Amino acid sequence: MNFFRNGYWTPSELITIGTFTGLIKISTMLIALAGGGMNPVTLILKNTVATSLLIILVYKVRKFGVLTLFSIINCLVSLVLMGGNPMTFAGVLVAGFFCDLLLAPADGFRTPWRLILVVGVFDFMSRAVSLGYSFLLYQEELRMFAVGAVVVSLGYLGCLAGLGTGILFVKELRHAGIIRE
Repeated sequence: MNFFRNGYWTPSELITIGTFTGLIKISTMLIALAGGGMNPVTLILKNTVATSLLIILVYKVRKFGVLTLFSIINCLVSLVLMGGNPMTFAGVLVAGFFCDLLLAPADGFRTPWRLILVVGVFDFMSRAVSLGYSFLLYQEELRMFAVGAVVVSLGYLGCLAGLGTGILFVKELRHAGIIRE
């Protein structure tokens, strides 16, 4: 792994990461708006789509740092365009870097089951950061935290479903010749 050499990221890989980040943001926002808000079905569906697209991204760009770069771009888009919370930025960045480290040894980018497992861990860790932040924020009123925990748990069910659908999409994209590895 020669991370610091010149030309580590090709322009097409950077464009792919940025495009998928934007696609994930736009599609989840459109699903939430079309579903009439954050009801349980919409919440599960939008997380299924987001995780499926993240699986495709990790399959398409198999390099160390892909989840970290995705996390940075995702947090910046949320912060600038959607008024996201800057307090969760560091935690999501650590989750992305940690999951990249899980893939790095023994060429984990080549084994499909490891990619799926790491994307599941990334989704879990990023949600744990959000829950931890809300626990610190609502310490005095734990009922508010419990409501947030239920919502995050429903969202994670969608992420687990997205792991399976992401694999189906990757198989179809391989058959179409879009993903070559």
